Formats: sequence, C-alpha cells, structure tokens
Amino acid sequence: MSKRSMPHLAGLILGILVMTTSFAGADALKDQIAPTGKLRVAIGISPAGGAYWSTKTEKGYAGVPVDLGKEMATQLGVPVEYVPYPNSGQIVDAVGKGVWDVTFLPKDPEREGRMSFGPIYEVADATYIVKAGSPIKDFATLDQPGVKVAAVNNTTTMRGAIAHLKNAKVTGYQTYDEIFNLLKNGEIDAFALSRDQLNAMAKQIPGTRVLDETFKQTVTAVAVPPNHPLALAFVVKFMNDATANGMLRKAYDNNGLKDRPIRTQTK
Repeated sequence: MSKRSMPHLAGLILGILVMTTSFAGADALKDQIAPTGKLRVAIGISPAGGAYWSTKTEKGYAGVPVDLGKEMATQLGVPVEYVPYPNSGQIVDAVGKGVWDVTFLPKDPEREGRMSFGPIYEVADATYIVKAGSPIKDFATLDQPGVKVAAVNNTTTMRGAIAHLKNAKVTGYQTYDEIFNLLKNGEIDAFALSRDQLNAMAKQIPGTRVLDETFKQTVTAVAVPPNHPLALAFVVKFMNDATANGMLRKAYDNNGLKDRPIRTQTK
C-alpha cells in the first residue's frame, strides 16, 4: 500500500467509526424512548382545549401534544401511538407500568419526584369559575364554609386549590365533562382550572363568571419516565428546538390557539 493512500484509508475508517457510533447511539435512544418500536405518547382527553388537553376526533386525536408527539416520532423514525387518559393524574399513576414513553402535562413538585421533566412550554394562570347566579365575587367570598369547589382529580390545579382554600371544600372528579355538567346544573359553586379554559367555559354556560384573581400558575412541560437519560436529553433538545424554529407556535395555531402567546421556560 502506498504512503499516499494511507490518509485516505484512515479517513475512510474514521468515517465508518463515526457512522457506527452514531447508529449505535440512535439505536440506544430508540431502545429507551421507543422500546416497542413505536413512540407511545400519553395524552389527556377533554373538550377543554388549551396547550395540555387533546380531543378525540373522527380521524384520531387533535391537540398541541398530538402535533408535538407526531413530530417527535418523525424525528426518531418510528410510528406514533397515542395513549389517552381522562386526566393528567392518571397519566402520572401509569408512569411505572411501561405503557407510555413520553407525555406533555402540568408539572409540580409531587410529579417531579415520579418522572423526569424537560422544558416548560406553557404557563397558565389558575383561578375559579362560579355558577350562574352566585353571589361569590372574589377569593374572600369564595373561601367560606359550605362552598363546594370542584377540580379535576389528582392534578396540579386540585393540589393548588386545596392549598389555597382554607374553608371551602375542594372535591376531585375524574373528568372535565363531569364537572362541566355539575356547574351547568348548579350542583357545585365553583370549578378550579386555568383562566383561558374557564373563559371559554363561561361562553358555554350563560351566567357563570370567572374570578379576576389568580391563585397559582400552572406550568406544562414534556416528561419521560424516570431513569431514562437518553430519552430526557432528546426531549429537552426537541422542545428547545420546537420553541426556536416555530414548531411549537405552529402546533398552537393548528389547535385554535392563534391568539395565545407562548410562555415558555427553557431547560
């Protein structure tokens, strides 16, 4: 072999090594984030809308998490499969069962101890909507003995409402639809949720009123099961890129949130 051919051969070998390492890394990532060969995305189903909730459609599912999950699967080179739940608490409870690979849901300290979170992509103000004809005007008149407040069970908003209200009784229900009907029928006094979702609800139930004050900020983020470092690194980069390149904005716009400003916290 001539001396002149040695650099060419060394470069070829280096290229093969780089490609092999890259493929090995890609395989390791897929083994961790899509062990079944599909990216299973856990989503919360409700007509409430917003950046967290998704809806069931004739063709499947629609929502910001649906669009983000589809693009994430495309980047990984695997099919996407959606795993629906009636609330975020049930998504969290299923984290150790190996039934989903990635999700997008509200984050709080209790959940941080059970899964690994990436960047926050939504910051929403939480408050209360009161039933039609209610004399409640503010937090002071809401937080009274005998007042019935509903929240979606085992959620960050429910935990926030329980911490906020010292006298009113907070009760958890499994679905948004159930609470919507209770409020519409006047069977509860108030419902704790994000302001944007409650403003939309007020248009559907005449006479209801959304209180002006805010009792907490709910932050929504991408998350993966614990002890999945490669999966976590991937979703962190994915969400940071989605914010920077307009993918997140497009997901909002495609799901009725064109007027919603994107409020993120990068990681």
